Amino acid sequence: MTADAVTRVHRPPGPYAVGPTVGSLRHGAGDPTFRRAGGRLWLGQATPTGPSTLALQADPHTGSVEATAWGDGATWSLDHLPGLLGAADDPSGFEPHHEVIRQAWRRFAGWRLTRSALVLQSLVPACIEQRVTGAQAFAAHATLVRRYGSRAPGPGADVGLWVPPAPRDWARIPSWEWLRAGVDGARSAAAVGGSRVATRLEECSSLSLTDAQRRLRAVPGVGEWTAAETAQRALGDADAVSFGDYHVAADVGWALTGSPVDDDGLRELLEPYAGHRYRVQGLVGLAGLHRPRRAPRMSLPTHLPR
Repeated sequence: MTADAVTRVHRPPGPYAVGPTVGSLRHGAGDPTFRRAGGRLWLGQATPTGPSTLALQADPHTGSVEATAWGDGATWSLDHLPGLLGAADDPSGFEPHHEVIRQAWRRFAGWRLTRSALVLQSLVPACIEQRVTGAQAFAAHATLVRRYGSRAPGPGADVGLWVPPAPRDWARIPSWEWLRAGVDGARSAAAVGGSRVATRLEECSSLSLTDAQRRLRAVPGVGEWTAAETAQRALGDADAVSFGDYHVAADVGWALTGSPVDDDGLRELLEPYAGHRYRVQGLVGLAGLHRPRRAPRMSLPTHLPR
């Protein structure tokens, strides 16, 4: 452990699983800002005070999580550790109305909704993921992070960890470089537009979820799907469903009723879960409750614009 390392220990109450909790922050298996190595989860964070490497290690005997951070943003990362580990998530009032959700809720009792408080770090990948397959989006994000981000401080670089670009650096990426990475003009415009008002967007973490959603959607090119994907990760919004996502509607519908549904059907199905609708979406994903794929893998977009 290097001399500039800072360590804190957080002990979440009750059953807890750090992997599922922070796993939503990973954008694809090859995400350079998220690594698993040496029994730890490693996160590269572009914090308001600078780049940070954050290493998380769970102790199965005590239920605690030891966090060690390096870099100019180390203190910020540790100050926001409880939210990242789901301390702000309040599942009270959540009542499964379907047996598959009841079973998933028991199986993943240690899952909490993360709240990274890094709005832009979730918004930019969401913009990149609009209207394309996951594989395309994840590859584009990884390319841009490696090209315009920075090696993670401390031992982060040794495990292949990167810190994504700071807001000003996302905003400076030329349009042709976005295209070169496979991101069209509409998606890059949304990401750059968000980067230019990053200070206002980062304030979302201190707003009500309703006001935060309104501010996110004020960015041109950011609609319901993109705002929801951002709020799920950065703000811990338990009600932010990814409406507009082909697979989410079909998979949740299949899990709950045995048949895929569209967005209108999904809204109706999730109405009894108001306040916790994303919690249902998350449990369906964690439990792997995907409808059978009988047709060839689609090459069309996996979700609708924005």
